[in-house]
Amino acid sequence: MKLGSAGAWGSVCYALGLHAARRLILTGTPAPNGSKDLENLFAFVWPGQGRAVVGSALKNGDLRAASLRLRPLFARTTKNELNLPPVETIIRRVNLPTLHREVYNALLGQGAGRWFGNEDSLEALGKVVLYLLMAATTPALLATGTSRYEPLPYRVPPLQPRAGSSLAELMRDLPHYELSPKYQEALAIVNANALQGRKTLIWSTFVRSLRSLEALLTRFQPALVHGGTEDRTEQIRRFREDPRCMVLLSNPATLGEGVSLHQVCHDAVYIDRDFAAGRFMQSLDRIHRLGLAPNVTTRITILVANQTIDEVVEQRLANKLQFMGTVLDDPAVLELADLDEEPSVAAGLDMSDLQAILGYLNGSVSA
Repeated sequence: MKLGSAGAWGSVCYALGLHAARRLILTGTPAPNGSKDLENLFAFVWPGQGRAVVGSALKNGDLRAASLRLRPLFARTTKNELNLPPVETIIRRVNLPTLHREVYNALLGQGAGRWFGNEDSLEALGKVVLYLLMAATTPALLATGTSRYEPLPYRVPPLQPRAGSSLAELMRDLPHYELSPKYQEALAIVNANALQGRKTLIWSTFVRSLRSLEALLTRFQPALVHGGTEDRTEQIRRFREDPRCMVLLSNPATLGEGVSLHQVCHDAVYIDRDFAAGRFMQSLDRIHRLGLAPNVTTRITILVANQTIDEVVEQRLANKLQFMGTVLDDPAVLELADLDEEPSVAAGLDMSDLQAILGYLNGSVSA
C-alpha cells in the first residue's frame, strides 16, 4: 500500500481505515523508494496529520534529525538488536567479452532510439530497461527460442561467428560463441562452495536465465522455483534435505518472502537486480534471519557487468537503501548501500576450463 491513493491496495486500505478503531502498519521495508512511501504510510496511520509530519521532518534534508522526530511514531527491531551474526555482502564486477559488448552496445542504441520516440510512455521505458537488464547478462535471453523459457544452448568448444552475421543472428547464437561472464562467475562460486559442502542460492529476475543456469549446473542437481513451478514445495524440500542438491535457483518476485532457508544455506548470488529495493531486502532475509548460529558466516555476492545498466541499478538501489537506513537509524541497511568490491574469481576461465573442472569433479565422484 506504499503507493497510497495512487495504487489499488493503498486506495482500499484508506477506505477500510475509515471503519477502524485502531490503525497499525507492519512492514519490513518502510520506505524502499524514498520519502513518498513514508508519507503514504503515515497518512494512513495518522489521518490528516501523518503526511504533514513526515514532510516537515524531511524538509531540511537532515535524515538523522528526521529520524529523531519520527522515532516516537514507529518501533523497529534491527538485525543488530537481534544479535544476528554479520552478513558479508560484496560486489563482483565482470567485463563483457568482445562480441557480448558489441551486441549490448547495439541494443543500447536501439533501446535509446525507441525511448526517445516515446518519452511519455512508461511502458516503453520499462521494456527498454528489461531488455538491457537481460542483455547485461547475455543478449541471447532476448532471442526467440522454440519456447519462451528454453535454456540457452551453450556450445563447447565455442564457435567463431559467421562473417556478416546480423544483430539478430548474433543475439540468437551468442551462447555458441561466448559464455556469459555472469554465468561463468556463478559457476565458479557454486563450484567453490560445493567443495566446502556449502549450498548456494542463486537469484535472477528472468526465468529463462534460471533455466539456462539449471542446464549449466546439472552437476550440482539444482532445484528450481519460479512463478510457473508446479512442485514448488518439493523443490524447496529437496534443496533443504537432499545433500546432493547444492543449488536453488529462483527469482525475488516468487521466493522473495515467506520462505526460510537460513538453516541450510549461507551463500547467495545475484545474477541481476532490478530497481525494487524492498524486494531486494526481502530476498536477503531468506538466508539471514533469526535463528542463525552465532558462528555462521552469511555471504551475499552481487554480480555487476561493467559499463552496463547494472551500474545504474547499483547506484539507484544504493541511494534508496541509504535513505531508508538513515531515516530508520538502521546500520544493517546502511551497510547495504556501501558495498565492498571483490575481484572476480572466474577471471581467466573459459568454457573449456569449466568443462575440465566439472569433468574432474565427476571423475572424483565416480572413483
